[in-house]
Order: sequence, then C-alpha cells, then structure tokens
Amino acid sequence: MKLDSAGLEILTRDECLDLLASTPIGRIVFTDRALPAVQPVAFCMLDGNVIIRTTVDSKVAAAARNAVVAFEADHFDSARRIGWSVTAVGHAHAVEEPDEISRLSLLPLTPWVPENNNHFIVMAPREISGRRVRN
Repeated sequence: MKLDSAGLEILTRDECLDLLASTPIGRIVFTDRALPAVQPVAFCMLDGNVIIRTTVDSKVAAAARNAVVAFEADHFDSARRIGWSVTAVGHAHAVEEPDEISRLSLLPLTPWVPENNNHFIVMAPREISGRRVRN
C-alpha cells in the first residue's frame, strides 16, 4: 500500500475504476461561459468509461460536447472515518450512433429527468487518481 504525504492511501488506476463503478452519483466539472462549473450526475461505468445519461438540451450536454472535462465521485462514512475519492480527467463526447444509443439505453442508469433523456455523454478517463482514508 502506497501512502501520500498526508497518510492517505494512493489508489491504482484499476482501484479507481472499480470504486467509480461502485457508486451511482458523481460530479462532472466543465466550463460554462468561460467559468468552471460542477454538476452532480447519475452515471455508470462501461468498458472503463464514464457514461452519463441526460437531456440533449442540458448544460452538461452542451458543455461536454467534444471537450475535456473532469469527473469526481466519492464515498465517506463519517461515523467510521473511512472513505475514498476518485478524480478523472478526459475527453467527453456525445453519442450519436443509433445502435450505440440503443445499447447504452439498456444500462442500469436511472436518469434524473424522466422524459427526453436518451442523450448520452461518454468520458474516457485519460488521467485518473484517487485516495482512500482509513481510520
């Protein structure tokens, strides 16, 4: 186990991807009118990629089209003082191929907006890092 200078466990890429796959909510970080913006999103992992289901007219959809974005997810148990955080940076793109949209529609990804939500953003993590805190 490798520790950083603060005593937090440094996670491997595989550990980071496994932890991302274990939680349904994360935060996408993007640029909105030349300013940083953060929005919580429902997501899932597929083939090492972050998959976000949204509406075509959402801020996330507009901002993440062919852009570099950051993504963060975490889980903490304050009573037990354990948890983890994973941050990824990569290129995001909208899925436009009908067959791929059909395939992604079958994922166990519950959208927050009940209608008009068959727009998918895929983010391929190029850089990924994570830390785990243990009591």
